[in-house]
Amino acid sequence: MYDIQLNESGSRHLIVTEENMATLQKYNLLSGLVDSTGYVTESVLDRLKLNIRSLIASSTENTKDLLDLCIDVIYHDKMKAYGLRNLIEAYHQWEESRCAS
Repeated sequence: MYDIQLNESGSRHLIVTEENMATLQKYNLLSGLVDSTGYVTESVLDRLKLNIRSLIASSTENTKDLLDLCIDVIYHDKMKAYGLRNLIEAYHQWEESRCAS
């Protein structure tokens, strides 16, 4: 499990599970999401939400993992650009730890 800080003051946190991380990897959701400036803004979060919504709408297979990711993480009422930036950092740490083992 990963504890993601959702705001700068540190008063909001979110727990992201291994399953959530695996879903991000399975659908390659974070690849190419951030543009060349490297800034994570609200528009980047909106783009991620639209990408996921499109995947769910166009899929003919079971997308329960995507729905769980949406409910637990992406559409969390406190998720903002700051939280998404921390989610991306945690995801990269998760990937590195999987490659190392």
